[in-house]
Amino acid sequence: MHNQTTSRSESVNAYFYLLATMAFFGSAFASSKMVVGNMPHQVAAVLRFGGGALILVILLVFMSRKSKGSKITFRQMCRAAAVGLIGVFAYNLFFFWGLSLAPSIDGSIIVPVLSPVITTAILLALGREKASAPRIGGLALGLAGAVVFFVGAGGAGVDSQGSRLAGDLVFLLGALSWAVYSIASKKVLVGMDPLRATTFGTLAGALALLVFAIPSLPEVDWTGLSGQTWANVVYLAIGPTAVAYLCYYRGLRVVSASTATVIMFTVPVFGVTCAVIFLGESFSGLQAVGAAVMLAGALLAVTQGRFRRPQPAPTGRVDSEAPGQPVRTTEPTGN
Repeated sequence: MHNQTTSRSESVNAYFYLLATMAFFGSAFASSKMVVGNMPHQVAAVLRFGGGALILVILLVFMSRKSKGSKITFRQMCRAAAVGLIGVFAYNLFFFWGLSLAPSIDGSIIVPVLSPVITTAILLALGREKASAPRIGGLALGLAGAVVFFVGAGGAGVDSQGSRLAGDLVFLLGALSWAVYSIASKKVLVGMDPLRATTFGTLAGALALLVFAIPSLPEVDWTGLSGQTWANVVYLAIGPTAVAYLCYYRGLRVVSASTATVIMFTVPVFGVTCAVIFLGESFSGLQAVGAAVMLAGALLAVTQGRFRRPQPAPTGRVDSEAPGQPVRTTEPTGN
């Protein structure tokens, strides 16, 4: 009886950690939009992930002192850095670029909903997943919903920073980058604990973002940045980048990766809520229809129409595809 109570308590805590993670991921869209409004998107990206990388390095040093983990090779470090260039540099380049063109509410729907759809489509094309009627139907629905959403964005008008439709297409490139990253990480980062893999990947991506942002640095009026802007920069580095990672992995210790992927579809709820409350953003009725169809298609493609009871994640390997954070592939040595 005691073990059942403990197991139930752990399960509840795991779902709490996962929902907290999704809340952080969802809020990152609106918070990043506030930062992008005051500086070039390249600089905003490097500030977020430069700060996040610093925090992860501190965590890695602290955890390494508490626990003796297996040593990693130079080749493993290079692999982690390589996938970091996709998941941190490429993804966030498109993420912040999209925010400079379109409302954050669009990104909070397009990226988390279409990333699993694109991932599933690529895996099917590569023959690494089996095709089924529900999956094919889900992909078709997701594609149809995306078309409707983009048509709605094209008719939603143009803001002072550029075309909303163009921004949404850039968000689509971000979703594609995350899908490629998710697939590459599962194979390349096997054998590394998640904290080290995430740290090396984030460091590599942050350095690449810095190199890309150097020409834009003189454009920033550093002394003129408001306290609100700096507060959002700090929040992005700590919350959606570092704390969310810890919460996510704590959840994955109990809940399976497939269940966590389904919970990921709550990200648009948090993202839309933050965009409406803090930024006063909205989307057209046609976009709302497209978003609903996309979500239905994504759920169908990922779950194949079946919701399984959550099982504990297998020891030694954890796979995930949550936007905003690197993929965790192994058990950590000291969380």
